[in-house]
Amino acid sequence: MIAALTAAQAMVAATARLRAAGVDDPARDARVLLAHAARIEASRVTLIAPEELSPEIAERYDQLIALRAVRVPVSHLLGEREFYGRRFRVSRDVLDPRPETETLIEAALSEPFDHVLDLGLGSGCILITLLAERTSAVGVGVDLSEAACLQASANAVQHHVQNRVEILQSNWFESVEGQFDLIVSNPPYISLAEMDALSPEVREHEPRMALTDEGDGLGAYRHIAAGAPDFLLPGGRLLVEIGPSQGRSVAALFESAGLTAARIIPDLDGRDRVVFARMPQ
Repeated sequence: MIAALTAAQAMVAATARLRAAGVDDPARDARVLLAHAARIEASRVTLIAPEELSPEIAERYDQLIALRAVRVPVSHLLGEREFYGRRFRVSRDVLDPRPETETLIEAALSEPFDHVLDLGLGSGCILITLLAERTSAVGVGVDLSEAACLQASANAVQHHVQNRVEILQSNWFESVEGQFDLIVSNPPYISLAEMDALSPEVREHEPRMALTDEGDGLGAYRHIAAGAPDFLLPGGRLLVEIGPSQGRSVAALFESAGLTAARIIPDLDGRDRVVFARMPQ
């Protein structure tokens, strides 16, 4: 890419390059990455389309497109991802926040809660969103990854909930104390057999331990089912994200652990996405 190209010409060339690399929506990515390279809002790209790119912007854009062509996720190139109307800092140390996880947020917000536990918090997008939406609540978030805990801590500060959250490095419930009226989790639920079918963006650039249990995809739910009754208050709720084929299996695990009212909640695409269960009164 050379500096004499206009922004519009650079985007056309970048789109073709990304399309050849198999990127799903190359025109969108080319536009978003040009905005990032030019340090402007994506909505302003049309305004600079006729203008020649400066050498500095052209070089930055070329580097971004080269990385996207080898399937580095756009969110990693931008350093952030939007979730439930807020921007969260992300990196290859945490799972990218995804729109379907907002199904869990909506379900959690459908009833009051005061004390929430997030198991495997990653970027912190679930816990931080819940605390931002319920300003009287406090929370604890745990993750086995120290890097994830640091990322979540930074996001907590960014969204001004740091005084209401405790973040701990913990293997599931190991370091957790107290009881909660809400436990949430988006655990690793992809089976080992399904890993090869994931997109390169996910398989090669997101933390493997946040994706799979290296088994049948239900290992995390077995840990959660075994521990949750000791940490849920009477009447407290457990909400977990699942893969679309796991609803019945996960609901059965929770019921076997003594939880009640298990039900499966679909996402906006109609796929099973969240399993809900309640601690008996």
